[in-house]
Amino acid sequence: MSTLLELLATPLMQRALTVAVLVGVAAPVMGTYLVQRRLALLGDGIGHVALTGVAMGWLASSAAGLSDRGALAVPGAVVASVIGAILVEVVRARGKTSGDIALALLFYGGIAGGVLLIGLAGGTTANLNAYLFGSIAAVSMLDVAMTVVLAAVVIGVGIGLRGPLFSLCHDEEFARSTGLPVRALNVLVAVMAALTVSVSMRVVGVLLVSAIMIVPVATAQLLTKSFRGTMASAMVLGVLFCVTGLTITYLYPLSPGATIVVLAIGVYAVVSIVRPLIGRPAPHGDPHLDVEDDVDVREAT
Repeated sequence: MSTLLELLATPLMQRALTVAVLVGVAAPVMGTYLVQRRLALLGDGIGHVALTGVAMGWLASSAAGLSDRGALAVPGAVVASVIGAILVEVVRARGKTSGDIALALLFYGGIAGGVLLIGLAGGTTANLNAYLFGSIAAVSMLDVAMTVVLAAVVIGVGIGLRGPLFSLCHDEEFARSTGLPVRALNVLVAVMAALTVSVSMRVVGVLLVSAIMIVPVATAQLLTKSFRGTMASAMVLGVLFCVTGLTITYLYPLSPGATIVVLAIGVYAVVSIVRPLIGRPAPHGDPHLDVEDDVDVREAT
């Protein structure tokens, strides 16, 4: 109990816990849509582009003569990831290349661009480690403020537009037939995924960011039958994983991002083993068949 009180009394851990809770809630919201669209790796691709944005922030800070070269890293990541997500969606929509090739370009180009730009900014690849694997212990008040704003946007859009976005992700042709602005909604999903990556970057790092978006959703699908139930359960699980992982790293010298992801995957493995033993049927290829029970489709028209 005294250890827990010490954790809550430390300003550093207060900031870290605030960010962890926000990430745990926001990341699975967009992750639910990405899983439904079978775009689970989109977060990884955007995360690599965010690395280029981090390096751009370092370069801008250096050019502006700021003492803290990482001051503009997160804003740079937001800008770069949003642009990258929109480009991927535009390329995919126009059919000039397949989605997996577009994601591969993000993967390779993002890392290469980040390494080159950080060198131009006078830094080294070691300066990127905190963003590659997460560094929640270095969270500042500015990071907390940005996380609050970005998480509020992601949660607001993800829940407020659940009807139209569910229709889009479940059946794009159906969504188009109802008169929904499919192209605009596709871009919106991509942008919200980019913002989610930017929110989660400080907690788990860009190399692991997709895991906190996807693994809680995958676990929730094993426990629920509806889209709404999956999203709600994934949000709860996301918070539990992030807060528990952070608490463990407070007690032991471990990487917060890696601890959170390993914990999430471990819980998924346990649930997937135990679930068949309690007699529930195996999930269908489409885990959300009850469209009318999940979301009022009339919301999307």
